[in-house]
Amino acid sequence: MSPAEREGYALRESVDGLRLRHPEYSASHVLTGIQWIALAVLVGAAALGLVLAPLAAGLAVSGTITAVYVALLVRNIAMFRRLLTPSAGFEVSDAEARALSDDALPCYTVLVPAFGEPEIIASTLQALEGLEYPRTRLDVKLLLEADDQATRAAVVAARPAPHIDVVLVPPAQPRTKPKALNYGLSSARGDYVTIYDAEDRPDPLQLRRAVVAFSRANRRVACLQAKLDYHNPGQNLLTAWFRLEYLTWFGFTLPAIAGGSTPVPLGGTSMHIKTTALKAIGAWDPHNVTEDCDLGVRLYRNGYRTAILESTTYEEANSDIINWVKQRSRWVKGYAQCWLVHMRHPIRLRRELGTRGFIGFNLMVGATTLTSVLNPFLWTLTAIWFTLHPSFIQSVFPDPIYYPAMLSLLAGNCLAYYGGIVTLRSTDQPDLLTAALLMPLYWILMSLASIRALLQLLVSPFVWEKTVHGLDRPVPEPRA
Repeated sequence: MSPAEREGYALRESVDGLRLRHPEYSASHVLTGIQWIALAVLVGAAALGLVLAPLAAGLAVSGTITAVYVALLVRNIAMFRRLLTPSAGFEVSDAEARALSDDALPCYTVLVPAFGEPEIIASTLQALEGLEYPRTRLDVKLLLEADDQATRAAVVAARPAPHIDVVLVPPAQPRTKPKALNYGLSSARGDYVTIYDAEDRPDPLQLRRAVVAFSRANRRVACLQAKLDYHNPGQNLLTAWFRLEYLTWFGFTLPAIAGGSTPVPLGGTSMHIKTTALKAIGAWDPHNVTEDCDLGVRLYRNGYRTAILESTTYEEANSDIINWVKQRSRWVKGYAQCWLVHMRHPIRLRRELGTRGFIGFNLMVGATTLTSVLNPFLWTLTAIWFTLHPSFIQSVFPDPIYYPAMLSLLAGNCLAYYGGIVTLRSTDQPDLLTAALLMPLYWILMSLASIRALLQLLVSPFVWEKTVHGLDRPVPEPRA
């Protein structure tokens, strides 16, 4: 096979490999035929009910929504108990990590997708140079879009080390991070694969820690998720909120999930995966804009497990609200994609995840996404009720629905609010107190981003809105 033929084959596999081999896992179609029919029936029934029996239809809608919120409250209470004593991840000391001789270390593939990153690519290469791993055992692939001339020029100017392989990804749709990762994986040589984003500053010993952790782990553990944190939390209130959210998610929530019976929604970076397992499940879905969550679910469905690695990679927290909304909209849109894909065959999904895993997946990925869209409407409805007391609200929220709804509203929000306080207290971060106290404002932003995500899911499901990096750096003063 000629180089051109190999490139063409790798590109086709990157775009269509999962869709052709495992079409049931591909998000290349937002809804299947059966899902379209189910949606049409649901919408038609709701519309007909509002015309013929509006009160009964309103009761059905309010009762269903309340049931979802109550289920989430029960799940969050159970989760909160586990957050207080989270499952311990794999902790590998510096001495243990360095004790392995170079000859004992496996080949490790590091995939670094970078698109539109000329301002920070030199820092990216510097961070990769800081990894304490023998160069002869490193398979670093810097994945650049072939038509991204600015980033390519910046890479040349930065003079990457000889062991860093610059891979040019041919332009093709969908233009997403997972497509680039698949293209890089096609020539990967490592026994293990990890991903670092262009702005990442990984723990220099992270690869060695992962090797030791895999040697200790159960054979079913095919993935280790390292922790993510931000290096610029003090830049503004938005970055402080972001850091508090990540401290909770990676420090408490994910370890609690990993110790239970629910799939772990992976982070977009610093997950370490056995190459054989990654290829066995079809690698990444190029059409899913949160390929990390989807990958975590597919690993679990195929019998693999994920554990937490006590090692931290530092990223840049979004400091610009427009940039943040675009990023969060993509995440929520991807979670919706993930839920729709894996719920195509719910009976099979329940069998593969188990009943508890099935419920956990639907609450964590499905219900959380839905409620983030519904929250602002329900907050508004609550404000209208307490100020104007319109009769139509009372009619669709009779006592059996009203009291559980009010309980979930008060207890759920208080629990989430208190969780932020517990996080900053447990992690000894008093500088985040203001952010924790103002967290409800962050929830409003999250809901606005979620509504935008729902609209995007309908009109542009595969569009990957690029997150702008380098905003943590001061703008240079203009020369006189």
